[in-house]
Amino acid sequence: MRRIATVLRPHSRLKIASDDGDELQFCSSCAFSAACLGTGYDKARLAELHVLVEHVGPFDAGEVIFREGEAFTSIAAVRSGTVKTFVTDASGREQVLGFFLPGEIIGLNAISVGRYPCNAVALDNVGLCRFAFPLMATLALRMPVLQQELFRLLSHDIGKAALLGGDFTADERMAAFLITLSRRLASRGFSATRLHLAMSRTDIGNYLRLAPETVSRVLRRLQQTNVVRIERREIELLDPGQLHVMGRAILRE
Repeated sequence: MRRIATVLRPHSRLKIASDDGDELQFCSSCAFSAACLGTGYDKARLAELHVLVEHVGPFDAGEVIFREGEAFTSIAAVRSGTVKTFVTDASGREQVLGFFLPGEIIGLNAISVGRYPCNAVALDNVGLCRFAFPLMATLALRMPVLQQELFRLLSHDIGKAALLGGDFTADERMAAFLITLSRRLASRGFSATRLHLAMSRTDIGNYLRLAPETVSRVLRRLQQTNVVRIERREIELLDPGQLHVMGRAILRE
């Protein structure tokens, strides 16, 4: 991986990137912000965690971050951009496992086996905060708040993987996808209604287990009924309430 020498380049349309924090706080989208904010800890008290951070990138669109089968040495928090994880079957067909936004962690599913069980690739201009996991695990033994945060992140990762496992319609899957994406962005201080989709319609369909043309058809129908407004990869949620109603079977709310 390459070490950052300059400030990460912003997105041309919607900038999805964190700031650098200050002497007391970590980055605005820091994956471990709960360890600071939820307990009153500031950067000074979490200095041991901070020295483990290595800023790496930028990775250009299509650039591989790690490959399936590589030895697991670190987890990484997305600092800017969007990362796709996927596996490839024996026939070379790709199965998308997830999309990771600023403040979210990639590599958690490698902890148990010691090797990355999937591939990770940048979908746009991506910067990462990399944490050497053996050192972090040792530190977590002395810092219960960090250990609790790791457990929370692991639990959240498992929950995302199970989100779309049921027998749901295309409309339900798309609505739940947009609402979940909106909430994830909002939780890190980004707009909850103006979304930039770094992933292609093919990637979205693969993740939702839908054909690309079905994804396009559902989005077109949502636009025709004034639920969303679409301009290429920019989507504005005009009626989040209706989307929530459509996706509630998956959202379980």
